[in-house]
Amino acid sequence: MVLPAETEQRVKRRALSACRENLRYVVEVNRKIPQMTEYFLNGDKEAAKILFSEIKKGEEEVVIARRLVSQELSEIGAILLSREDFLRFTNLSSEIGDFSEGIAYYLLEIMEHNWKVPQEIKKDLVKLSDAVLESVLKLRELMMVLTYGSAKTLEKATEVEIAERNVDDIYRALTIKTLTSKLDPPVLMLLRDILQMLENAADKAEDAADAARMLSFTI
Repeated sequence: MVLPAETEQRVKRRALSACRENLRYVVEVNRKIPQMTEYFLNGDKEAAKILFSEIKKGEEEVVIARRLVSQELSEIGAILLSREDFLRFTNLSSEIGDFSEGIAYYLLEIMEHNWKVPQEIKKDLVKLSDAVLESVLKLRELMMVLTYGSAKTLEKATEVEIAERNVDDIYRALTIKTLTSKLDPPVLMLLRDILQMLENAADKAEDAADAARMLSFTI
């Protein structure tokens, strides 16, 4: 079926709008993680509990928005040849929300059990979570310029890659510091999971940026 150019552009705008809305929820969830690590640093358990509830609710909104993207793409149907690219972007970016909820959960568990973690590690954890958020914010910027052409998209995708490499550097150094610290086995295992999820979130931002870059050639 051959569609008029204006019809094709209209369905692409619908799909892009749905993806951006989903990403907005992802950003809002991930934005709370540096705040959660600050509460972890300061030992503010009650504030952490409240914030975790907000993060959990935010993750549920990500799931709903992700389903809406799938529904939107299903309604558009085969007339949008790049719909798989839109879906891939949404699936990748949504995983950032999944990781964010897991990070917050484990941080709260460490606080609930009153396990001791050196302040130096806590401070580095705040630094790492800030770096991860930066990569997610760069992804959002990329999605905002997606209709400006492939050159602008490539520029923003490169910024996501740079942000992700910064996360890697902090992650590796903090991993070694954590493993060489005299921590009880349970808290060591949870911290390793937290660090891994933070790195995974930045990796997903980079993967989603690659998917967005592919989309830029079709929009």
